[in-house]
Amino acid sequence: MTNLFFKAFWLNPAIVVASLTISSMAKAADVPVIQAQTAPIQLAQTETMLAGAEIANPSETGLSQVTSVSQLSDVRPTDWAFQALQSLVERYGCIAGYPDKTYRGNRAMTRYEFAAGLNACLDRVNELIAASTADLVKKEDLAILQKLQEEFAAELATLRGRVDALEARTTTLEKQQFSTTTKLNAEAVFALTGIATGQGATGQDLPRNTIAANRVRLNFESSFTGKDLLRTRLQATNLNAFSATTGTPEGDFRFAGGTFANTNNNQVAIDQLLYAFPLGENTMVAIDANNGAIDDYTDTLNPYFDGDGRSGALTQMGTRNPIYLLVNNGTGAGIRQSFGKQLELSLGYFANNASSPADKNGLFNGGYGASAQLTVKPTDALKFGLTYIHAYNNDFAFGGGVGSNRANLRSALLNNPNLPAALAPFAGLNVPTSSNAFGVGASFQLNPKIVINGSVGYTQTRTLSSLGGALPRGTLDIWNWTVGVAFPDLFKKGNIAGIIVGMEPKVTGVSSNLSAAIGRDRDTSLHVEGFYQFQLTDNIAVTPGLVWLTNPDHNRNNNDIVIGVVRTTFTF
Repeated sequence: MTNLFFKAFWLNPAIVVASLTISSMAKAADVPVIQAQTAPIQLAQTETMLAGAEIANPSETGLSQVTSVSQLSDVRPTDWAFQALQSLVERYGCIAGYPDKTYRGNRAMTRYEFAAGLNACLDRVNELIAASTADLVKKEDLAILQKLQEEFAAELATLRGRVDALEARTTTLEKQQFSTTTKLNAEAVFALTGIATGQGATGQDLPRNTIAANRVRLNFESSFTGKDLLRTRLQATNLNAFSATTGTPEGDFRFAGGTFANTNNNQVAIDQLLYAFPLGENTMVAIDANNGAIDDYTDTLNPYFDGDGRSGALTQMGTRNPIYLLVNNGTGAGIRQSFGKQLELSLGYFANNASSPADKNGLFNGGYGASAQLTVKPTDALKFGLTYIHAYNNDFAFGGGVGSNRANLRSALLNNPNLPAALAPFAGLNVPTSSNAFGVGASFQLNPKIVINGSVGYTQTRTLSSLGGALPRGTLDIWNWTVGVAFPDLFKKGNIAGIIVGMEPKVTGVSSNLSAAIGRDRDTSLHVEGFYQFQLTDNIAVTPGLVWLTNPDHNRNNNDIVIGVVRTTFTF
């Protein structure tokens, strides 16, 4: 640097202050590329709102011009450069602040940053001269700025070259991008799994086969306002739920096919069509054309476990409270209303066969599930929720199962080829049911490395007379509970370990008119699940895990089932 350069700093403090603002101005040259990369993030923000986070505005980039030094919250009259900064703002107007109204005057800068800021001030001086306000510019200031411009001519030329290159790159990206409103993200789940030992619902010894399975999802996520989300999901899977073999929905994987059913052998189908959008700052609306689920608009109160099969818990039971399955796989809408940061109310309604014009179908005349949940967040570490669900012709096996055959009475009688002896006489009956479910769930972050989750659910299901009264009317009392402990960032940042213990839905009591026909589950089956998720890279996670079911189908005459799995998830 020349002596004149240092003299300039002593003679005019405004030049010093100009240099301190320059880092942000130089960064502005990178804005086109940053915007090209971060525009899809706004879609992810909307998705996060659906998954449980508070509604947030898209992040801002770039700088904003200030007209008074008082607009900069971190600049005080006692600062050594306050007068210089005030002079530069009021005389020349070439100071820019960050979007959060800060100046950040103490951070280091590069020569490129200084050059960019200097150039901005020169442009402003030229504007003043062109506007015949040259009397505001002192002759000695112009001499100093001219000398500085010469001193940094090389840096300015380099900066212009960088901007030209970025503009060319942005033009190329815009021409080659998939869509201006849509991004593609995908996940592929590969699983090696098998039953190590155990007996099914009828006491039959289970085959000990190691199988290879997959689930692939392609999500086309579009945004038209930057805050809304249109998701079109294509899915293919080849993993049959183990309940098709064991005869009980206990222990079914979240990433497997439907309960008591075989999959479509990797045939591609539209798995979800959803549109979510905000109404104001505190309201979120989600509309599902198909395959809607309660987690589209409700906090399931199970962080680190509810990864919808791609991460976290391995099974349906470990993913979320079983009563949530009473609202699943339908067409409808949900709304999520926040009352400040501590209180949230969600409401939803989904129909099973909304597109069918047949009798006892459609949006309101067929099977459905309706939910309401009040979620309270008294602190950042604690949240809990009170849930009510009313369902018609839905049970815990609808779209993926948990619990005993009695708890899943309708699905078991219709679809299960391996019914226990007590239910075998009713096989094939289409028994309409009506259920009212109540749940309490909570999550508490004990410390950054330990999170405790728990839930309790009670469901009363009423059977409605079917096929001329083959099965009488009556009620079943069904209970479930779960306790889980998650260990985020265990041994390495991004890794997760989890232990889940619970009782899958169990029929604890039946009305007298049903006791002879159906009876209750006299024994208790425990669900024990453990996993450790290795986050190998940002895009690859490997999760070995073990599922242990005691007294399968809540019957102690059946030997315990042990299922092993290694799940590998690719996201891109």
